[in-house]
Amino acid sequence: MRHAFPALCLLSSLIAFSAVARADEAPHAIPAPALDNPLAAGDAQTATLAGGCYWGMQEVFEHVKGVKQVVAGFSGKTQDSSDASSIASREPKPAESVQITFDPAQISYGQILQIYFSAAHDPTQRDRQTPDVGEEYRSNIFYADGQQQKIAEAYIAQLAKAHAYSSDIATLVTPLRKFKRVPDSQQDFYLKHPDLPYIVQVDGPKMKALKILFPRFYLDSPVTI
Repeated sequence: MRHAFPALCLLSSLIAFSAVARADEAPHAIPAPALDNPLAAGDAQTATLAGGCYWGMQEVFEHVKGVKQVVAGFSGKTQDSSDASSIASREPKPAESVQITFDPAQISYGQILQIYFSAAHDPTQRDRQTPDVGEEYRSNIFYADGQQQKIAEAYIAQLAKAHAYSSDIATLVTPLRKFKRVPDSQQDFYLKHPDLPYIVQVDGPKMKALKILFPRFYLDSPVTI
């Protein structure tokens, strides 16, 4: 686990982010999922998503209407090294991720995924989200049930068929085995350190994309931990 101290997503705030300066780039609009659950009253649901440093993922989804809570943590295989099935399947290490609790009457699972694919991260980067490199920064959807799996896999196939991106989608779709919350010092990190260059230069463009692409979902005052 990398987050032993605050500035660990991955580079020091003093490093120049020339490869990541995307603030002036146009947000990438993509079609809504053809397969989705209809909006309907019911119990709160959860979506668990990995897409680079959880600081930015948490910031984006805390500003989405219908979201009740976003918790930063790690998702992936169990931590038991004697788990033969994990060893045999060569599962990657746990990924930085967020667990999103949302109201299905206000926003659907598919709409959560549309924001994830278009505003929260770049799904074409494999085992990284520039400038963070490593399989813990991979793009990964951790489904809670069969319906979430169907929606996620169908949406990836839909985006691939539509050539929504210039490169292949690298997003993994795997069952949620375990989610481990990180300490409170890492929760809502962007609010505690709004002027950190990483937050401004890496996560700022994500918020810009959310506002432009999803004005009806944008929440000015975030839902925090």
